[in-house]
Amino acid sequence: MDNIYLLMLIAITVLAVADIVVGVSNDAINFLNSAIGSKAISLRTIMIVASLGIFIGAVFSSGMMEVARKGIFVPAQFQFGEIMLIFMAVMITDILLLDFFNTLGLPTSTTVSIVFNLLGAAVVMSLIKISHSDSETFADLATYINTEKALEIISGILLSVVIAFSVGALVQWVSRLIFTFNYEKKVKNFGIVFGGVALTAITYFIFLKGLKGTPYYKDLKGLLEGNEIYIILGSFIFWTLFSFIFEKLTKKTVLLVVIAIGTFGLALAFSGNDLVNFIGVPMAAYHSYEAWVAGGMDTAMSMAVLEKKVPAEPYLLFIAGAIMVLTLWLSKKAKTVAETEISLSRQGETHEKFEPNRLSRTIVKRTTQLSNYFAIIVPSSITGKIEKSFEKPEFTLTKDQSIDAPAFDMIRASVNLMVAGVLIAIATSMKLPLSTTYVTFMVAMGTSLADRAWGRESAVYRVAGVLNVIGGWFGTAIGAFIAAGVVVFLINWNPAVITPILLLLTAILLYRNYKSHKNKSSKVIDEDSLKKAESSSLQGVILESANNMSNVVKRTNRIYSNAIVGLAKQDIDLLKKSKKQVIKLTEEVDDLRDNVFYFIKNLDESSIGASDFYINILGYLQDMTQSLEYITKVSHKHINNNHKKLRFSQIKELKEIDDKLEILFEDTRVAFKSESFEQIGAILDERTEVYKLVKDKIKKQISRTRTEESSPKNTTLYFSLLLETKDLIKSTMSLLEEYHNSFDSSVEPATITVVDEVVENTKPSQKEE
Repeated sequence: MDNIYLLMLIAITVLAVADIVVGVSNDAINFLNSAIGSKAISLRTIMIVASLGIFIGAVFSSGMMEVARKGIFVPAQFQFGEIMLIFMAVMITDILLLDFFNTLGLPTSTTVSIVFNLLGAAVVMSLIKISHSDSETFADLATYINTEKALEIISGILLSVVIAFSVGALVQWVSRLIFTFNYEKKVKNFGIVFGGVALTAITYFIFLKGLKGTPYYKDLKGLLEGNEIYIILGSFIFWTLFSFIFEKLTKKTVLLVVIAIGTFGLALAFSGNDLVNFIGVPMAAYHSYEAWVAGGMDTAMSMAVLEKKVPAEPYLLFIAGAIMVLTLWLSKKAKTVAETEISLSRQGETHEKFEPNRLSRTIVKRTTQLSNYFAIIVPSSITGKIEKSFEKPEFTLTKDQSIDAPAFDMIRASVNLMVAGVLIAIATSMKLPLSTTYVTFMVAMGTSLADRAWGRESAVYRVAGVLNVIGGWFGTAIGAFIAAGVVVFLINWNPAVITPILLLLTAILLYRNYKSHKNKSSKVIDEDSLKKAESSSLQGVILESANNMSNVVKRTNRIYSNAIVGLAKQDIDLLKKSKKQVIKLTEEVDDLRDNVFYFIKNLDESSIGASDFYINILGYLQDMTQSLEYITKVSHKHINNNHKKLRFSQIKELKEIDDKLEILFEDTRVAFKSESFEQIGAILDERTEVYKLVKDKIKKQISRTRTEESSPKNTTLYFSLLLETKDLIKSTMSLLEEYHNSFDSSVEPATITVVDEVVENTKPSQKEE
């Protein structure tokens, strides 16, 4: 048993490295998103600036998290063996929890995660000790746990969410009122003052949040404390002069500097303060082990030694800083988490990541009603002036072009960094517990709301996303508490057996999540996937969409055949595969329908026929996918519910229809693939024969039902399949007719010259650079 604690210490150290990786992957959004979203400076420059901030913050950090040693529990109440079990459980659950959120692409708080892991593990260990004691009861739990600190942290979470969102929204609204969306002219007049204010706020934040807790703060404490007003005034004068000189010399906006320094400041603060969330527990475990060895290796030794302040380990901070920087550059999960916040705060169209729910719909509905109420109260003259400030430049972009453009402009990026910095600085000076993740995320959401990024078209999706993220934060706390408690209970039951099992399980889960995320992020576009139309004429759309139709017919043939074969063989896996294929095809057709607005906007007045054709085609495609969806759904349901197998005669008839359709679909695919639209006429001539075949099967089933059929489920299924097959054929023939009637080989197709320059025009910073 003596050596098991050394093995535990080694395992905790290895887990600490992995914890830094998953922690940075999640917290990177705190300091990267404003710069990345605005695309004001290149990604390479952003990463270099953030890396410097991270490394400097790590090296100058105190490296010790007091809460890991004595902030949540009272160390004197625990023995060495119990403390090591607590730390082991905390590291296992913390890394799995953070990695789970990274895989989902949701930002969460590393501070809350580590605190509630410690709280859960300490509470369960305390209850185990109390249960083994004859004199103690549940009421004595308070002697083991620092309940005051725990309540303070929970209240800090609630306050930070509300305050950050409200202040971010207010400051952004005022900033937009002053600068408007066409801010280039206003920045020339007021940019110097704005730069002075923003940079002053950011540097003040760096001093208070970045330096506090470092070994050098004691030397500067006398200079800083009590002189805050002079520091602010001096900073404002310096940065205003700097802004003036920078703009005169470089002919670029000072907002570039604001974003760069703001990113550096947030990265510095994150590293200098949140690093302890990852190495605080391992360092506490190391010092506990040192004290245990020095004290004669008595497992029952009291851990009161943890109440003493321990100096930093500079070489460990250096290594931790290097790991954090490497993670920032190499982690793909960091990019996934960043995409969540950027998509929720994007000014233009995006592929919405979250589905609306009842709560998000209710919030949007009530907010809209409240907005309409205020519109009646506020005088129209004032409303008109405000509306002018929020008028956006008119650009007609497709959804994909909108996503490639900056998510928001440099004004909002600057406000995000400035407000987040000020709020964290104020909270730090007041010694309030605060999560940098909560503050930066909610500020970004507040500025998005103020900028009207959450319009009627996207509000329910964005609000649902924010609610999911906030729910995940509270889920982090509850999940961490319960999971750490369960893990420490299991380890305490038999440390020598359970600890290796849990470590192996942790490694398996981490690898599984890594592979799953890698497969998702590296997913290539299927060669049969559908492409959006970009032609500006009817004949151009016909030719351009021919490949789409070829792919649709090919996939329709495959899905229908798989459904019939799966039903005949009662192959549930094949039917599941068919259902997934239909869902994918439906999503792609829906995506094409979403693009109709942009397609029509890009047409010239002489090409209205192209829009009619395109809309009709999408309607027929939707009818086809709905028929396929129903066929695969009822087939899967029938087999999954273990109902009676279809009769041999029914299977034979379905296969006969499938064979006929396979020829029909293959001929159609070849016609579209080779753009031989004249062949479509010959295919259309075959429809009478196909219709007749399906009608004959329906009549036969009616006859069977009256005389020999005994299974209501089979009868219902068979009729459903035949009727939906009939609808599928009808939709396919309508599609072919549309092409056959609209195609004119004598007309030269015209295409849109894609307005890449429009996208560039939405990136003012690129021009300035």
